[in-house]
Amino acid sequence: MVVFARLPKRWAKISVHGPVHGVLTSELSSAGYLNVSLLLQFPFKSPNRFPMEVRKIDASEITHEQFINEHWKPGIPLVFKNASKVWEANGTFTPDWFRSKFGDRKTTVEGTEYTMNEIMDLVEGKDTSRPVPYPCKYHLPTQLPETLSMLSPLSMGFAKPNWLESSWFKRGYWGSALELFIGGPGGKFPYVHVDYYHLSAWINQLYGHKQFTVWPKGQEECMYPEPGNEWKSAIPDIENVDLEKFPKYKNATPITFVVGPGETLFIPFGTWHTAKSLEPTISVAFDLLNDHNFPLFLKDVWSFKKDQSKAKAIAAMGYAAVGGAVCRIGDMMGVQRGGTHN
Repeated sequence: MVVFARLPKRWAKISVHGPVHGVLTSELSSAGYLNVSLLLQFPFKSPNRFPMEVRKIDASEITHEQFINEHWKPGIPLVFKNASKVWEANGTFTPDWFRSKFGDRKTTVEGTEYTMNEIMDLVEGKDTSRPVPYPCKYHLPTQLPETLSMLSPLSMGFAKPNWLESSWFKRGYWGSALELFIGGPGGKFPYVHVDYYHLSAWINQLYGHKQFTVWPKGQEECMYPEPGNEWKSAIPDIENVDLEKFPKYKNATPITFVVGPGETLFIPFGTWHTAKSLEPTISVAFDLLNDHNFPLFLKDVWSFKKDQSKAKAIAAMGYAAVGGAVCRIGDMMGVQRGGTHN
């Protein structure tokens, strides 16, 4: 629900009572009136839990507290401009730079091994003899550890507290990763999904432009979660949906936008999303876990681990519960994490 009001500047105060969350924006008109837009978010399920536009804001114009209250808690995606300027990688990570530094470094995509040189030639169209694989990924801590110091501070002052930076929750084991993504024109993620373990994603675009599509929370039924893999949509081609086979999708309200170099996309946990490269692209992605998404994280730990065995699930749940308690106490004591890039 969006409420608009035009108030004299001296009356620019609105009181809202009841269990709602709100995002307030204002603009002073030439007539001396304050145009106020208040997005109210009620606690019941709604087909549109966030605005039908993903906001872009310069990192210098929003505080960490504002981000937490206006986006993290209500689960509203946001694109930061210039948040990653604190990284040495910003402006450095280009195809030619990776060729010169790590041209022979290998990774495997869909069972085929590629060098960095081969990948860059494919995404830039210099090698047209075979299709461009997507997504081409490097796990930074193990495959390109030399680059980690160029991504500091990883949080950029916003992605915190992050329990995945503690020794309790090692990346990889809990469905999280710190990865370099490389894509070519038209390369797109093979399916619409929500991130494993209800982690929140931070996607830092460092080269080229990438198109993202997100679906507001509350539209889970429209996305047809795949039985047994509820984090993945059963719709095979989200750009050409067969409404006879997937009739509920007609009620979905996808939001599509473009993220460019120097911009960082925050995708809240539980948000359905997908991506497509519009040109050669390089991005760095990592996940976030803390007290806010920890209850759903625990639920996923049980769900994923019980498929292996109930004993493993119980052990993982116990370990995670203790780790969460330790991290929660650390947050209360102001413990600073980061720099481990595990």
